[in-house]
Amino acid sequence: MATMERTTIAGGIEIPRMINGLWQLADMDVDIPSTAKAMEALIASGLSCFDMADHYGDAELVIGEYNGIKSASPEMVAFTKWCPEEDGNTTFEHAEAAVDLALSRMKQKSLALMQYHIWDYTDDTYLKNLAHLQKMQDQGKIRAIGLTNTDAAHLELLNHSGYRIATNQVSCSVIDRRLVRGRLSTVCAEHDIGILAYGTLLGGYLSEKWVGAPEPTDESTLNWSLRKYLRFIRAAGGWGPFQTVLRALAAVAKKHSVSIPAVATRWVLDIPVVKAVIVGSRLTAASDKYKASNLSAFSFKLDQEDVSLISQAQEALCDIPGDSGDEYRRAPFLTASGDLSHHIHGSEDRIKAIGEAVAQGSRVEYHTGSKWEPIAGYCRAVRVGKVIRVSGTTANPPPELADSISAIGGKSARCQTTAILDIIARSVKALGGTTRDIVRTRIMIRNEEDCAEVSGAHGWVFGCEKVGPSNTLVTASPIGDAFLVEIEAEAVVGSSSRPIVVVSQ
Repeated sequence: MATMERTTIAGGIEIPRMINGLWQLADMDVDIPSTAKAMEALIASGLSCFDMADHYGDAELVIGEYNGIKSASPEMVAFTKWCPEEDGNTTFEHAEAAVDLALSRMKQKSLALMQYHIWDYTDDTYLKNLAHLQKMQDQGKIRAIGLTNTDAAHLELLNHSGYRIATNQVSCSVIDRRLVRGRLSTVCAEHDIGILAYGTLLGGYLSEKWVGAPEPTDESTLNWSLRKYLRFIRAAGGWGPFQTVLRALAAVAKKHSVSIPAVATRWVLDIPVVKAVIVGSRLTAASDKYKASNLSAFSFKLDQEDVSLISQAQEALCDIPGDSGDEYRRAPFLTASGDLSHHIHGSEDRIKAIGEAVAQGSRVEYHTGSKWEPIAGYCRAVRVGKVIRVSGTTANPPPELADSISAIGGKSARCQTTAILDIIARSVKALGGTTRDIVRTRIMIRNEEDCAEVSGAHGWVFGCEKVGPSNTLVTASPIGDAFLVEIEAEAVVGSSSRPIVVVSQ
């Protein structure tokens, strides 16, 4: 059996480069003692790290059961996640209760890695909750803080804002190459953030079973994982290009006398910023028999000929739209259901009320509670008819964080721009519009040398939305030394649903 490779995260937490993902326990009736017992064989073979979340059924309880066994291995490491609903509760007590519950369920005094999932970048809940987690890290309840499905722009924003982020868990495979095709791998390398990669086998599609097989046509016959990753395949160019890559993987696998999954896993492991890959485990008696096949990814190396063959096959693929994690935030929604119905619940009642007010001819104002709004006599945004006008906006942190963060994004003009466009998007959304409805932006920057960085951040946001608002960019002096950028915007509600006609000179 191959020897497990090991690495470290957060400057000192040692882990194997293959992690047991326990998401499948969320859909199982779990016999906790026998499931915990199944961990022993995996740990003995070097597969001693387990990844779970607050919503993975009894997964945390299984870890707690194992920790209660006298023979429990001290090498076992368990990661968990906190994925709270963004329901307005941003108190420290709320965050502490979540961490304490995980500690209690897992029977641990400290969490090796608490990973946080951000549902909506335009909601500053995540800034507050991550500050709470960082406070508990300082208290010793958490050793390291990670993220899940976070794009390059917001990972960079958090680091420049002073948050200590150790890892980011994202989808990555020979088909889903967003990690290396976009900015995310560069940002991770610059800030020493490790990637924990999942989806490396596309839910099972990257295997001998699918070589030459026809594309599934009846999604009702597929499990949730196969339905989800079929959307990834289609977004990356379709079944034909996928088969081209699969045949290349099969050729490399034959050369090294290993399986296609081993080659696909090795390709991801060889990405410099990838600390480990996560493989699904149900922790049953059958888990032991998959041990050798999983570990075979560590029994060989891809040589230059192998890498070139795979790379040539990948030329047939398209880039999956957006950045890592965008499948949970914007179309195309690469989820099992094809939308966010299983993840996010909208605010239809609020939008309906705004629509009724506008229909009655009302002027609708959006106030954030800033101390300056009553002093200066303004609001963040105002809607009259279908038009929304957003006031000049800087990267002001939430009031609760003003003592620790002078500007969201710190001293990075690019990151401040990202934060400002999130605030603007939140304002437009609050009045019934979307980011795609924005038709004009006006940008004021303090330093001319920041023009390229600010423009790049602006271009990324609207490029993902596939619209191009009219824009003005000038140098000016935003009030407050910490602020490098100020932006105002206008939106026309409903314009995003109209066809876009491009007229070129």
